[in-house]
Amino acid sequence: MRVFVNEQPIDVPRGASVRDAVAVADSALARLLEEAHAYVTDAMGRTLDAADAVGEAGAVLRVVVSARRETAPRLTRDALRRWPKAELHVHLDGALRPATMLELGRDAGIRLPADTPEALAKAMLVRDARNLEEYLQIYDVTLSVLQSAAALERVAYEFVLDVAAENVRYVEVRYSPLLHRPALTLSQAIEAPLAGIRRGAAETGIKVGLIVCAIRTRPPAESLELAHAAADYLASGVLGFDLAGAERGHPAAEHRAAFEYAAAHGMACTCHAGEGDGPHSIHQALHEVGAQRIGHGTRLGEDPGLLEEVIARRIPLEMCLSSNVHTHAVASVAEHPFKRYLQQGVVVTLNTDGRLTDGITLTDEYFLAHTALGLSPAELARVVLNTCESAFLPEFEKVALVSRVQSELEALR
Repeated sequence: MRVFVNEQPIDVPRGASVRDAVAVADSALARLLEEAHAYVTDAMGRTLDAADAVGEAGAVLRVVVSARRETAPRLTRDALRRWPKAELHVHLDGALRPATMLELGRDAGIRLPADTPEALAKAMLVRDARNLEEYLQIYDVTLSVLQSAAALERVAYEFVLDVAAENVRYVEVRYSPLLHRPALTLSQAIEAPLAGIRRGAAETGIKVGLIVCAIRTRPPAESLELAHAAADYLASGVLGFDLAGAERGHPAAEHRAAFEYAAAHGMACTCHAGEGDGPHSIHQALHEVGAQRIGHGTRLGEDPGLLEEVIARRIPLEMCLSSNVHTHAVASVAEHPFKRYLQQGVVVTLNTDGRLTDGITLTDEYFLAHTALGLSPAELARVVLNTCESAFLPEFEKVALVSRVQSELEALR
């Protein structure tokens, strides 16, 4: 079948691996790939394992020669899938199964951008957005099929099964109950995913917490209303409060009252900042609304003083490589500051943001950090433990999680 390697058309047998295709196209590039001085991405920029099958005819492969030859990748995607992992920043309404979306759409009489799971997965992948605001528009599609308690419960349940399948031991999943009104009350919109989470956690054994998101572009009074509603479910699985949505021009300080109420009633607080706006947004999240973690924080390095403070206070960053490329927070994965921040002493964690909308799993993000950024196995393990140590959990539960995951990692390495 005909495929393309760095725009060169070549013919390979069906079932050929990525490694085979590169070897047919260019023996010199094949040597670099074998010596871990290069890696391969698909047409959408997702890193491929050399042992992966090429797939279908017409596949486009790009071989990227790494500038970080001293940290040669040694782990396969399958090896990283077996690693125990944790995740702190993933949006429930960006993590639906395409097949489920189609069923929910048919039940609700909603026409979706495609009619098959494979085509819908491609349609939902955000790769042409010019900024965060355009990226967020795809959530209008997923939210359209989530306007019932049954739908919310189902996708929360399936989400837990999906993350458990790649050995995630702990996950915090977030969404905004505000975006399910008027179809549901805030209480209904909170109880439904909690029910799905409980069912999934009982079947898989993983621990799951729920973070509710206020929306920057909505009236601050709604944020405060959400904080009041969420506090009633603190003992039932809601553990955190967040502020999401278009960042530029919508300061977090306007929602201070909601954060103050959430914190006063036992909820931990995080805040999207430094993704669609500059480091002043991170400063405001920390000093105006008291965020204990920062969602993304990509542009932190533009303010050296703030960077020093974040390091000194050990403020975790919930970082997302692929998503930041898709929102143009960074130009490419190779230019992402993740590794630099890690080596400077920032508590960085690695997350998917939107499993459907970014076309990735958590394993994919770790593989990308390994191959494109050159993180060593020891550095990747440090990121896993950073994530566990940054969980919004009581101290005794956090210690138990860290101990379990550390033991599992040591057994695998």
